[in-house]
Amino acid sequence: MTQTIDWLSLTRDELREVLSSIGEAPFRADQLLKWFCLGAPPSEMTNLPRSLREKLSDGAQYPLFYPKIAKKQVSEIDGTVKYLFELHDGQLIESVVMKYEHGNTICVSTQAGCRMGCRFCASTLGGRIRDLSSGEILGQIISAQRDFGERISGVVMMGIGEPLDNYDNVMKFLKIVGSKDSLNIGYRHISLSSCGLVPKIYDLANESFPITLSISLHACCDEDRSRIMPVNDKYNIDSLLNACRDYFDKSGRRISFEYTLISGENDSPEQARKLAALLKKYFGSRPIHVNLIPLNHVSERNFTSGTKQDVKKFCDTLNSLKINATVRRRLGPDIDASCGQLRRKASAEAENV
Repeated sequence: MTQTIDWLSLTRDELREVLSSIGEAPFRADQLLKWFCLGAPPSEMTNLPRSLREKLSDGAQYPLFYPKIAKKQVSEIDGTVKYLFELHDGQLIESVVMKYEHGNTICVSTQAGCRMGCRFCASTLGGRIRDLSSGEILGQIISAQRDFGERISGVVMMGIGEPLDNYDNVMKFLKIVGSKDSLNIGYRHISLSSCGLVPKIYDLANESFPITLSISLHACCDEDRSRIMPVNDKYNIDSLLNACRDYFDKSGRRISFEYTLISGENDSPEQARKLAALLKKYFGSRPIHVNLIPLNHVSERNFTSGTKQDVKKFCDTLNSLKINATVRRRLGPDIDASCGQLRRKASAEAENV
């Protein structure tokens, strides 16, 4: 049986060991890592011996695979680029590159599909197929950066999948992506978004990565949250916010709470007042931030977004109660902005062929 190597999932030391095991010089690891960061195919790795390039080539014993661009959408409004990537086994995932004044940030997927079941999300339709390896998460940045033509300096793990449901691979990804041997992206420019897997939040608090934790809250009482987020039946708001407070106390990193505004569900000024009271109860004077997200409509769901006035009123209410809140700027409004939609369209098209 042919041995496979997930090259992009290897640290420098691991890569040296693998090279030695397949009869190649361990010092080639440094050269390889530089080529990997460029997304270079073996044919471009001109300072490597032919034997190693052949092993890395398609059809060889140890093939190198970067996520392949299956489809690409570019916003004519703000330059946001959405990628549909195909993985080695044909699974499709999405990534989005967003341009900001301070640099370029990519939103990456951590799973093919998702099993969290949030009622307003397209990513969870069809469930979770499999976890992504650390190399497949890293590969999204590498492939996008090669195509985009500019350095990507920020990462948001808010694409398809629940990062903490793929904990070990995500931690390995963080170790690699922040390494000087790899893309060397600063941890303070990396954000991990979770729907609230409480035990893993406690685990994350004990890690050494000074990243930003973003929590998908979306409601301020258990009844409302359970209706739109099934994970709340297992980890309710009390257990979640206690874990978040512990995360801040151990890491010193401010928590960001994501709150998707759904018309008639959670977007009234009264809900804003309840949200403010809830966060003050658990966090007191600790610094927090509420990131308000106008709902992106998903055709398979019945939820809708409120008006701009509704969104502004909700935000103003929070700020008047001394809760730091901002409305997320909607990027790429002319492309399939909601995570999971491009993947769903591609899957539907394939089924109809």
